[in-house]
Amino acid sequence: MSYSNHPILSRPADTVIVLDFETTGLSPNQGDRAIEIGAVMLKDGKVIDRFQQLMNPGFRISGFIESYTGISNAMLADAPSCEEVMIQFAEFIGDYNLVAHNASFDQRFLDAELKRINCDYLGQFACSMLIARRLYQAAPNHKLGSLVSYKNIQHDGVFHRALADSEMTASLWLAMLEDLDKDYRLHSPNFGLLQSIAKQSKGNINQYLNRQSK
Repeated sequence: MSYSNHPILSRPADTVIVLDFETTGLSPNQGDRAIEIGAVMLKDGKVIDRFQQLMNPGFRISGFIESYTGISNAMLADAPSCEEVMIQFAEFIGDYNLVAHNASFDQRFLDAELKRINCDYLGQFACSMLIARRLYQAAPNHKLGSLVSYKNIQHDGVFHRALADSEMTASLWLAMLEDLDKDYRLHSPNFGLLQSIAKQSKGNINQYLNRQSK
């Protein structure tokens, strides 16, 4: 069963890198920078590698960001620069497809930080939040913490640190793949299908997925 002829999109959805940034603010266009990257590498639905690194943005972060993330200026003082870390991270992600919760945020920062070092990536992005909005319409909301509780996913109670959030997002991603298999007999869907779920209307999603399983 093929949901896309594009070689990147036709790769298995259970072989991806799930990533999360902590940042100095909401917009790289306004001068905000990354201060931490965390990522989990999944292959055939199993965690095979992790990446976590603080990074010094070159200026002091606000008290709000310190309290929100638990990352202090003292912690960042000895951290390597964003450029150093992103060179390592570009090597880590290689040509994997990428997943993030509220992916437009993380993609903006990934694109901005990689542009600074003249780097790019080959993979495509999928947003676990948009997909969860279609699959879990009865959830109270679609924040990561709420969905983790809704799906009874075990976690250590740490939020807004990059590796912890990427690990929880990876668990949510795998739970969604399990549910697609259980509810729609979509065994081993490819990445393109997961992307396409986010683009369906709420009312059409069941019909769409039933059609894909035939």
